Amino acid sequence: MRSLTIDTTLIWFSAISFILFGSGCFVSLSMRREYERYGLSGFRSFVGTLQLLGAIGLLVGFHTPWIGQLASSGLALLMLCGVGVRIKIKDTALLTLPAFAYMVLNAYLALAVY
Repeated sequence: MRSLTIDTTLIWFSAISFILFGSGCFVSLSMRREYERYGLSGFRSFVGTLQLLGAIGLLVGFHTPWIGQLASSGLALLMLCGVGVRIKIKDTALLTLPAFAYMVLNAYLALAVY
């Protein structure tokens, strides 16, 4: 296992975040309302599943780097779609920033870490 480096910390940060986001898609009323606001209520469970699988893939990537790279690439793509949705519904830059930041974080993990 890697020593605790900044990259390892970023992997853990992203994985824990997506475990929380993915779980929230299934149990959070506020998340349900957000997906309705996006016009994507039918995709909430699918997106939550992708987020949970991505988080698991990031952690498996500690032992099997190609899985971590695939997972971080998938999460970056998912967040690119999230940025697109935020732009489409005319959210503010401040509301769009988290999706953009997670997109950049996971693209970094895919390209530079794994």
